[in-house]
Amino acid sequence: MVAGLAAIVILVVATGAEMLHARRIRRIAPLVFGPSAQPAAWARIVPALRVLSLTGLCWGLITLLLLPPKIHAAQAIPDNEMKHLLIVLDVSPSMRLEDAGQNKDQSRMQRAARLMESFFERANMNRYQTSVIAVYNAAKRVVEDTRDLEVIHNIFNDLPMHHAFVSGETDLFSGLEEAAELAKPWNPRSTTLLLISDGDTVPGVCMPKMPVSVANAVVIGVGDSVKGSFINGHHSRQDVSTLRQLAIRLNGTYHNGNEKHLSTDLIDQLAVGGEENPFEKLTRREYALAICGLSALIYALIPWLLHYWGTGWKPGVFTSRKERARARREAERKQKSTHLHPTVS
Repeated sequence: MVAGLAAIVILVVATGAEMLHARRIRRIAPLVFGPSAQPAAWARIVPALRVLSLTGLCWGLITLLLLPPKIHAAQAIPDNEMKHLLIVLDVSPSMRLEDAGQNKDQSRMQRAARLMESFFERANMNRYQTSVIAVYNAAKRVVEDTRDLEVIHNIFNDLPMHHAFVSGETDLFSGLEEAAELAKPWNPRSTTLLLISDGDTVPGVCMPKMPVSVANAVVIGVGDSVKGSFINGHHSRQDVSTLRQLAIRLNGTYHNGNEKHLSTDLIDQLAVGGEENPFEKLTRREYALAICGLSALIYALIPWLLHYWGTGWKPGVFTSRKERARARREAERKQKSTHLHPTVS
């Protein structure tokens, strides 16, 4: 309110000053602007620009003066602005096989742990609540909405979760069904889904539908996709084609994590995918700062622009080479005439 009243006062005073200034210029207009007595076309809006820039600068400065100081400290993020990271982790016995990593000397679960450590180091985890669902022949919720990364590290570091299930074939879709049920009440486009598996015995039908809360989905494959290993009487390896098809059906991305970590571009895409429009978070302080900067810039540039482009009339200065040559020839002609016909005193 105070800033608005002060801006109105400046608007009235500046308008009156510009009117007085215009009256004074009008008296000497032919001297300033030449025979036309008119400035350049764009210069006619300069009075309005000066008034508006002074008004905006006044409003912005008083607004910043009256606003409480902003404390630059770590603040808790409101729950309605938090994002969710939902991890569906394959804990079947095949994930214990050691054929992962660049040297093929890591177990698939250890490789999954390295991938997630790299992800946590490069992503802004302060904005995420993390949930983990373990899946084997069924699905179980291990942790929900935690901000403690040590809990997640403990889950990935050789925690024998497969003992919590009855032996059987891997059913990844049960994990996706549990993930959809868990994410259903969350805010729209607030969740990133990570599915980590070797793709062993993935069914081709009955694909669960993800709720609107899931903004991004990434299927991460671990394990050797060429050689593989034997377990329980069958050959187990990372089924790249099946996992890629699963990612397509989730409208997500497939990443072969057996040798490479998640790319920075992919992590940035996951972080941005559920973000709100940054302009929606601008407060009165940011608007005041922007108006102050723009107004001060315009007011500072006006004299410089008027000096160089305020008028096209340049008294006493020949603007073209032809005019300079004509003036030089006229001066030489007058000089010769003076020598031929000297003045008799």
